[in-house]
Amino acid sequence: MKQAFGAFSKAAVLFAGLLLLACIPAQAQKKRPYPSIQSYIDTFAGQAVYLQRETGIPASVILGVAIVESAYGNSKNSQILHNHFGIIGSNNLRQRGLRYRSRYKEYESDSASFAHFCTVIMSKPYYEKIKGMRNNGIWLKHISKTYTTARSKWAKRVLFIIRKYKLGRFNA
Repeated sequence: MKQAFGAFSKAAVLFAGLLLLACIPAQAQKKRPYPSIQSYIDTFAGQAVYLQRETGIPASVILGVAIVESAYGNSKNSQILHNHFGIIGSNNLRQRGLRYRSRYKEYESDSASFAHFCTVIMSKPYYEKIKGMRNNGIWLKHISKTYTTARSKWAKRVLFIIRKYKLGRFNA
């Protein structure tokens, strides 16, 4: 008897959840601009390859950092501010009348965010020493010094993404 009641309650909960989901209007359910990491990669790989040719920063590193920092383009900062790298700076959210507040820099486009990330990296003292190197670990070791939160975990997360999605294939 107890098992039947337990199975019934699980079924009832599942049914209630599905019923509730069906009642929510489609526009109220958030649609992600990038439903998967692969769709994000497909969108920005070309830009990362171009920036690698221009700057010597590996495309795999550019993409890996962008994926981690922007939740593959689905974070509020990447959607509203076009900021894919967690770069702090000014924005005009208040002037636009938005209730969302952020300390992160606003860009005119996603492309501008990618280009500025490379400009920031190029301004660092380590850049000239490692420019053109393809070792993701070395790049991330140096870049992680600029990301103050959980440095070792951050670099490991980015390396995991680079390996899992074989981002090295974009390195020229």
